[in-house]
Amino acid sequence: MGEEEQAVHGDNNNIIKGNPKLTVLPLIALIFYEVSGGPFGVEDSVRAGGGPLLSLLGFIIFPLIWSLPEALITAELATSFPKNGGYVLWISAAFGPFWGFQEGFWKWLSGVMDNALYPVLFLDYLKHSFPIFNLAIARIPALLGITFSLTYLNYRGLHIVGFSAVGLAVFSLSPFVVMGLLSIPRIMPKQWLVVDFGKVDWRGYFNSMFWNLNYWDKASTLAGEVENPSGTFPKALLGAVIVVVSSYLIPLLAGTGALDSAASEWSDGYFAEVGMLIGGVWLKWWIQAAAAMSNMGLFEAEMSSDAFQLLGMSEMGMLPSVFASRSKYGTPTLSILCSATGVVLLSWMSFQEIVEFLNFLYSIGMLLEFAAFIRLRIKKPDLHRPYKVPLQTFGVVVLCLPPALLLILVMCLASAKTFIVSGSVIIIGVCLYPTIEHVKDKKWARFDPAPMPSENVLEPIPIVSEQHGEVTDEVSVSLLSDLSYIEKEHALDTTLEDDLKLE
Repeated sequence: MGEEEQAVHGDNNNIIKGNPKLTVLPLIALIFYEVSGGPFGVEDSVRAGGGPLLSLLGFIIFPLIWSLPEALITAELATSFPKNGGYVLWISAAFGPFWGFQEGFWKWLSGVMDNALYPVLFLDYLKHSFPIFNLAIARIPALLGITFSLTYLNYRGLHIVGFSAVGLAVFSLSPFVVMGLLSIPRIMPKQWLVVDFGKVDWRGYFNSMFWNLNYWDKASTLAGEVENPSGTFPKALLGAVIVVVSSYLIPLLAGTGALDSAASEWSDGYFAEVGMLIGGVWLKWWIQAAAAMSNMGLFEAEMSSDAFQLLGMSEMGMLPSVFASRSKYGTPTLSILCSATGVVLLSWMSFQEIVEFLNFLYSIGMLLEFAAFIRLRIKKPDLHRPYKVPLQTFGVVVLCLPPALLLILVMCLASAKTFIVSGSVIIIGVCLYPTIEHVKDKKWARFDPAPMPSENVLEPIPIVSEQHGEVTDEVSVSLLSDLSYIEKEHALDTTLEDDLKLE
């Protein structure tokens, strides 16, 4: 594949690239940016909720019924299938390649839609200080320049993106820590209890909550680039849950408790005004700069996940093998270019339209993931699960029920236009799969010959431990660790011949 890749026998018996892999802290930062990026955009929840109370309760209750279950499920399945592609692998293992492809198509398109927001939001924050970005003659070149610059950073390497995300996260959250400390003497707790149910916009409220707390599963598409996934993923997901919830609650508690602002004033960008009223102009500028930089982190994290998802689908034989080709930095060049092109093409849509469209597609995909999680627990009880949610079958059904009901509610609140657009996307996905299969049969393009994961579980293959020199007992190899994969390892490094014994 890439110029710098080399095959070595690692603890997970996978092919490990020569490029640096993600560790806990960079992965926490990437998950943080996949899900949140900071409190920018949560202001609407106060307005839509008719006051602070529903907004604050939402960011306490929703993480328990939505974020935590999704993070737990992601931790189990990402460590069971530690390969690029993430949820595409899970769905394929549970329901077959057709549904795996549909999941990949829906999630990739919703991710590209989501990413199209961030260059626009970046300029929206800057235009308050630089009005020239209101003009098309300056705005369009700036949008293209930002998109291409951030895309190039993705091309240069995932480890660079990960550590950049750490720095951006620290910078983006710092002004809100300061704002929280400055607001303490002015806090009036009774203001947190204000709510006007007559002004509650339930559709806007649920969409705001859902958009600000979803995408916990996106980092699973990078599982093949993570160092020691079985240990790293659970720690990173737990850390990210704490960071995300804190990044919402602290600014909201400070702003709504220290100021007597009307709910109608809380809209996108209002935290900058809150910062000025609490700390002064310097804090307002700091928050505006943090918001702009946060959008860069959001773009980088989403672009990485979208690109490596396409790479994983290519390695599974769902897309032509060219999508899995890597640059000398270990990054999937064509997959990055396709994702960037989608961002440019979708950037003309309005913020509200994009949010509703991507929420709907994301909801369909998540319902399929919950179903796959339960199905794999029932049909594949012996699947090797380095991390396992400590619940039996009935318990995992109960775990999935509240978030599934929330997904259905979000979908029911969608507009007619969203139903039409999403229905069209589903039809396109259904037609794409047989088209690609036809191209594969006719050999019009080269595909990875590795077989797809299916419902037929392969017998466990005892693997010789490199560290102990003995056969590890009862190791259930994931659905991708089959004969074809072992033969590929053998072709890359003939010294593994004596280490693999097939039963």
